Amino acid sequence: MTDRAREQSLQEAAIAALRRGDAAVARATLYEMADPPAMLLAQACNRLGDLDGEQAALNRILQQDMRNLPALLAMGQNFQRRGDLRGATSWFRSALAQAAAHGTPPALQPLLQRAQEAIAGASRDFEDHLDAAMAGLPTLPRIAQATDLLLGKTPLYLQQPSMFYFPGLPQRAFYERDEFAWVPAVEAATDAIIAELNDVRAGAPDFAPYVQTPTDRPAPNNPLRDDPSWGAYYFWQDGEIVADHAARCPAVMAALEQVPRPVIAGRSPMALWSLLKPGTHIQPHHGVLNTRLICHLPLIVTDNCALRVGAETRAWVPGEMLIFDDSIEHEAWNRGNDTRVVLLFEVWRPEIHAEERIALTRLFEAIDQFGPKQIDVG
Repeated sequence: MTDRAREQSLQEAAIAALRRGDAAVARATLYEMADPPAMLLAQACNRLGDLDGEQAALNRILQQDMRNLPALLAMGQNFQRRGDLRGATSWFRSALAQAAAHGTPPALQPLLQRAQEAIAGASRDFEDHLDAAMAGLPTLPRIAQATDLLLGKTPLYLQQPSMFYFPGLPQRAFYERDEFAWVPAVEAATDAIIAELNDVRAGAPDFAPYVQTPTDRPAPNNPLRDDPSWGAYYFWQDGEIVADHAARCPAVMAALEQVPRPVIAGRSPMALWSLLKPGTHIQPHHGVLNTRLICHLPLIVTDNCALRVGAETRAWVPGEMLIFDDSIEHEAWNRGNDTRVVLLFEVWRPEIHAEERIALTRLFEAIDQFGPKQIDVG
């Protein structure tokens, strides 16, 4: 008998032994072969509870084909039987990623479902383990956020400005009102600003669509382009005061004098009433810069109306400033029955010191002098 014929005969005998439930004979027969089929050997070892033998056989397969879906699933089950939940989860996640990318044979669907259930169970056990370890400690927001990221409960959102990135700034979605000395003075003007807003809206308000089609550039890909559902009534636009609007609203202009606004020729200050009609959704997007913060002073607020920045969602409360980094992905919606209006303006980020502000001002003005600028205040 030739070596090839002998190998074939041993393989057939091992298969026959597995079919009649004699895994021990199957494994012994396979070990007589010079090069036993790895998956067949893994199956025999699995039935005997020989986890090390099964792992070695599966490693042979994955060394040749790291994306082998049956081997990935089997390796996850191997680690699951060992009680290594973290190891099992890593193998199962790899298997699910391969299935998502390349499809799944119907015969493997039940195994994939079990892999998903195992991952969910391990995640719950891991969360319970961490909760027990941290019991008795005070709730700390940054620790809680880091833990949620670790557990996959929230995605990671980072600054991704579409035009200019300034390095070394904190990755914070929202800033708190009490961090800024100028906030109380602006909030104190809320009633006077609302009165001016009501007077303007009672007359012939010229709220323009917030996103407009330019005449000299390609149209922006925005579903609210030229749609007055998202309206703007500017006081400062592209660094220029809108004189008639400013004259009608002295309380607004006095409040804006309290804030550390960027002054950049052709670009800043920027300040406006931002109007969002019922049923309007501003799709997720990023601002163009991370050197500023966007401030909302809520004036008219309705239920089911909110702003999401990164993984955190906050509702507007009349007279309470919302301050956020618009270079992080954000969106807003009005699912209520009434219009929402905020006073929107920008301020320098507090982490950027005076010399850097001077240099950034010169840099942005040079950019705009060379070519077209982009303005997006979210």
